[in-house]
This record gives sequence, C-alpha cells and structure tokens, in this order.
Amino acid sequence: MSDTVRFERSHDILIAAPPAAVLDYVSNPNSWPEWMPASHHIDSPDRPLQIGEGFTERWGTSRGEVRLDWRVTERDHPHRWVARAETDFLGPIVARYTVEEVAGGSRYTRTILNPARPKAPTPAIVQRVDDEAAVCLANIKNAVERRAAAGSRAAETDVGR
Repeated sequence: MSDTVRFERSHDILIAAPPAAVLDYVSNPNSWPEWMPASHHIDSPDRPLQIGEGFTERWGTSRGEVRLDWRVTERDHPHRWVARAETDFLGPIVARYTVEEVAGGSRYTRTILNPARPKAPTPAIVQRVDDEAAVCLANIKNAVERRAAAGSRAAETDVGR
C-alpha cells in the first residue's frame, strides 16, 4: 500500500439560530448547492438524512465535474452529522458538521477530512479550501438566520390571531 497523508481543515461560525435549525439545514444535502459553490447537483430526499442513508453529489473540481456517492455515518441530533464518500482521486472524504449551543444561538463547525490523501495538499490548495469554507459558512449563516427570522415572524403572526 502506498503512503498517504491525513488532511483536515475545520472552520466555524456563530449563527443566530437554535442548533436544530442549523443541523437540519446542513444535513439536508439538497441545501448544499445553495451554500457550497462546488456542489452542482444533489440526488437525495429533500430532508435531513439519517445514519445509513446515501446520496449522490456532482461536485466541480479543477479537473471538471466528479460524482461523489456519500453515506451518512453518524447523526446525533442536533449536535453532530457525519457523511463519507470514497473517491479514487483523493481517497475517502469525510464531512463532519457539529453544532453547539452558545449565547445568542449556535456555533457551527464544518470539518472536511481526507484521512488517506494520496499526497499532501499544496499551500495553494489549502488556501482554496479556506477561501471556499469562508464562502460556505457565510452562505449557511445567511440562509439559516433568514429562515429562523421567517419562522419567528410566522409564529408571531399565529399568536396575534
């Protein structure tokens, strides 16, 4: 077996919404194209996925579009969700989403892990991962906070009736 390299990057953001709202949004793969520029198409039920469920993603890379077949390996609602895809070009890819309750909402952490990458990423690749993560987190924050605000307005309207 050839030598491989473990690569892991984590990024987090504060979101003014309860943990369940955050985890439900990011663990529904159909939301991914809304917040992740590299995610072009998802074939999945339109809901948060549970342990053992799978889905397919078409993902854009510098090499063109690739197909990733994901399987959910962990779910501890509303705190943790993990999915794994096997690839022939990067080895396994693991997406781990964790949410913790904090004052004013939630701290969402997105970790991307390649436990057996064929070679170490270049500094340019690491920078690209970090730049993409910043875009993803901002998009998630905006979408979840917008949905939470809409839900609050709807609840206030129902109470006023």
